[in-house]
Amino acid sequence: MLKRIDWYIIKKFLGTFVFSIVLIMSIAIVFDLTEKLDNFYDNQVPWHEIIFDYYLNFIPYYMDMFIPLFIFISVIFFTSKLANNSEIIAILASGVSFHRLMLPYFISATLLFLLSFWLGGYVIPPATGKMLDFQDRYIQKFKSENARNIQLQVEPGTILYIESFQMRQKSGFHASLEYFSGKVLSERITAERIRYDSLNYWHLEKYQRRVFEGMNEYYTIGDRYDVELPLEPKELFITAEEAQKMTNTELKQYMKKQRARGAGNLQAFEAEWWGRWAAPLGAFIMTLLGVTISSKKVRGGMGKNLGVGITLSALYILFSTVSTTFSVQGVMSPFMAVWLPNFVFLAIGSVLYWRVPK
Repeated sequence: MLKRIDWYIIKKFLGTFVFSIVLIMSIAIVFDLTEKLDNFYDNQVPWHEIIFDYYLNFIPYYMDMFIPLFIFISVIFFTSKLANNSEIIAILASGVSFHRLMLPYFISATLLFLLSFWLGGYVIPPATGKMLDFQDRYIQKFKSENARNIQLQVEPGTILYIESFQMRQKSGFHASLEYFSGKVLSERITAERIRYDSLNYWHLEKYQRRVFEGMNEYYTIGDRYDVELPLEPKELFITAEEAQKMTNTELKQYMKKQRARGAGNLQAFEAEWWGRWAAPLGAFIMTLLGVTISSKKVRGGMGKNLGVGITLSALYILFSTVSTTFSVQGVMSPFMAVWLPNFVFLAIGSVLYWRVPK
């Protein structure tokens, strides 16, 4: 059963965490507004869009991204305060083991893990979509309306190639559609123009159709050939930024669908998927690190502990950014790239935990 001291630590943990988030996000909003004020003015962005479409979604997006670091700083701050007030010494002297002292910390970390996983997987992605759309309209355009050299497996045994496609017109030029029976080509259709109609119906204009049956080939040409394909134009323009807009369910289904189509460039989506597990679980690692670093009373107060904490936080961010970049470039698998910082810092935390005075 939880004792009074457990509730005391849990309240301190969560209270300091909320305070640090409010403080840091307030500073982040001020800096971001200062940086983008010229963009807002030049594009004459309405204030209600700035507040509700951008900053109302800006806060949860960056809050979720840095939750492990907020946890780390919070744990170091209030645990150093407990240590400097000799409260931890009194707790251990009363017969409570250091292992038992970790219980309220990990209960708090579990609550924050569940919150982070729920927000990052199901609440924040739709909000991120609104924020990215706002940035695309008013700050920096990253969406493209033209795609070239598209080749994908629409469904098993059906390969589609389009030389160029325009999203605004929902049409493209120089397309080919190939049907395979096993490894044997059974039909091939080429067209000068391809156009999307509705409900997965596509029109092939100025087409040439070849059907292969054994040693025989049947050749036909025409002005228009209608075909049903399980594909929408927007699927041809999905970029790495789109992964952030998908909930966990949508992201998993998208990767499964793309793998079935034979798509190979899924590193950014896989990194996003594994990151949604690694970041929340980082709450436990950062809690372990924070307690072991700050539980000992040191000369000079909490300044030294906070300095060590901020340094380790910066290294964690740098390590995560670099390893994720390796993943996107194909140097390292997405799983290893995303989880490597957690593995390294877990090893550091375990060594420090083993050496901490108990």
